[in-house]
Amino acid sequence: MTTMRAQRLDTATREVSVRDVPIPDPGPGEVLIKVAYCGICHSDLSLIDGTFGSRLPEVTQGHEASGVVAALGEGVTDWQVGDRVIPAAGRPDFTCVECKRANFSGCLNLKLMAFDYDGGWAEYTTALALSLTRVPDTVSMRQAALLADAVATPYGAVVNTAQLRVGESVGVWGLGGVGTHIVQIARLVGAAPIIALDLVPEVRERALELGADLAVDPTAPDAADRIREATGGRGLDTAFDAVGVPATFEQARWSVRVGGRLVVVGMSNQSIELGDTMTLGLARVAILGHLGYKNEDIATLADLVARGRLDLSRSVSDVVALDDVADGIRRLEQHEGNPIRILVRPGDDVD
Repeated sequence: MTTMRAQRLDTATREVSVRDVPIPDPGPGEVLIKVAYCGICHSDLSLIDGTFGSRLPEVTQGHEASGVVAALGEGVTDWQVGDRVIPAAGRPDFTCVECKRANFSGCLNLKLMAFDYDGGWAEYTTALALSLTRVPDTVSMRQAALLADAVATPYGAVVNTAQLRVGESVGVWGLGGVGTHIVQIARLVGAAPIIALDLVPEVRERALELGADLAVDPTAPDAADRIREATGGRGLDTAFDAVGVPATFEQARWSVRVGGRLVVVGMSNQSIELGDTMTLGLARVAILGHLGYKNEDIATLADLVARGRLDLSRSVSDVVALDDVADGIRRLEQHEGNPIRILVRPGDDVD
């Protein structure tokens, strides 16, 4: 067999198709992965609608994958065919100043899976052997696919960027795939109270079931008062904007206490305003942008899931076949059923 089924995006016309393409050969230091599942993320939608760009005229999307090693490239000795793995969604260039310091996750020229090279909405994909994380036997391949972004990015935002501490108060704006997992990770590290904000009542109720202490409609006239009351009048220690538009950024910013932190996780092409420098200085609020995760974060999360410390049983909202990927994209775009994550299944069901 020399060909496989794969989704392809024409980055000029924005047309999506599923067709037969050659199976890629793993290069030196790479492995070929038979994809089990791969998530549909809002950043995938942003590439399709042109909000984000790609360096390629055509690309296979999908950057949240799990699968099985199918072949080894030259020089790969630490992995075997049949190993269950999660590929990280980035490739360092190994030449920049950060890579020369062995800070590969901080690579200045990091190539992103599904943007700069082909991703996981396909029967097979390739990955650097050093970027792989082993899937524990007790972790399903469906949940494993969530770890490389849908859960790892929230983990990175909470643990690495915000450096959240036990007992600190948290607000989360937007409770889709990223925001839902920020709530769960924040609870795991001991944040209290956790306040979830979303426009949809069913989504707010789900956030309470998954670990939030309070759920608030951000458009309610008393939204700011409820946040203040829940934090003893201080305001939030840390706010996470998982939407990344001016309305959520502005509300999150003014909900943070003096000297608190605002972590912007959601991304859009819309501009935000910081106001005058005097007010900004007096507030002493740290505004932190966040992107991605460290590769070792995936292994930490896989271990937490395996030990039963992190429950992702509700995170897979549905699974669609590869040929139905366009329907999965539509359902996420239209928030049909308020999914946390819809997965693409390129082949047969795998567990």
